[in-house]
Amino acid sequence: MQRRAGEAVIVVDWGTSSLRAYRLDGDGVVVARREGPHGILAVPPGGFSEVLRHEIADWLREEPGEIWLCGMIGSRQGWHEAPYVACPAGAAEIAGAVVRLAWEEHTLAFVPGLLCRDAAGAPDVMRGEEVQVVGILPALEGTATVVLPGTHSKWVAVAAGRIAGFRTHMTGEAFALFRRHSILGRLIPDDAPASDRDGFAAGLARAGSGAGLLADLFAVRTTALLDEMPPERRAGFLSGILIGHEVAAALAAAPADPVHVVAAPALAAAYVEAIGRHGRTAVAHPADAAAAGLFRLARATPHRPR
Repeated sequence: MQRRAGEAVIVVDWGTSSLRAYRLDGDGVVVARREGPHGILAVPPGGFSEVLRHEIADWLREEPGEIWLCGMIGSRQGWHEAPYVACPAGAAEIAGAVVRLAWEEHTLAFVPGLLCRDAAGAPDVMRGEEVQVVGILPALEGTATVVLPGTHSKWVAVAAGRIAGFRTHMTGEAFALFRRHSILGRLIPDDAPASDRDGFAAGLARAGSGAGLLADLFAVRTTALLDEMPPERRAGFLSGILIGHEVAAALAAAPADPVHVVAAPALAAAYVEAIGRHGRTAVAHPADAAAAGLFRLARATPHRPR
């Protein structure tokens, strides 16, 4: 039978760098949350059970039902693999491919990621972001574009309540590499904030120069060498260049406004600003969309006894 309305549920968004656990009441309202730097890369082999028990031990004593997990925890490198589901896919297809695992007195439900291919047949994948999209589906109408910024930003096309396809931009990872492991980073102080507004705006402007990404990136070095960019603005300048090029490329394939942005407030504001420079509109959604998405999937899926 389906999980009964009114029953509480524990859900976990467990990615590469962090773990976010939520306790939701029967209406999907978050009543408690836990967060820690226990991403799958920080957990030793065989250690996932201990980490989860440590984070939510008190909840486990009070909530006997299934625990829903999404993100890289369901990857080949995670606790238990949930194979990718091909697009187009909506809540029904995603929920129907959940992989369950008996764990102590509970059942773990691992949500699958999604797979799509571009016009040339090249594959793209996501894990965790699809649940965030499910979480905001009630706010979307018809054809919509959703961007989920991060280490690997996802631009998602939604049609008729289903994820039709998506494209990944490695913007966050590129920023970390250029800042920490390139000649550009030698001129960026360790404490320079990527959120510096003036530096970020200058980077967005540079990204619209038409010179191309690689040429624009070198401007991080030259403006520093010639003292034309204050040290505290250089990280923001680099961020603006990278996000500016990502947004310009992605908007070309995003026909409808508004663009829906799912991210923490500061990062969401950066993308809203970048999108606005192209004369497009954007709407920010709460970063906890994954909790709402997992709740919707849990309610939509027949409960299977262990």
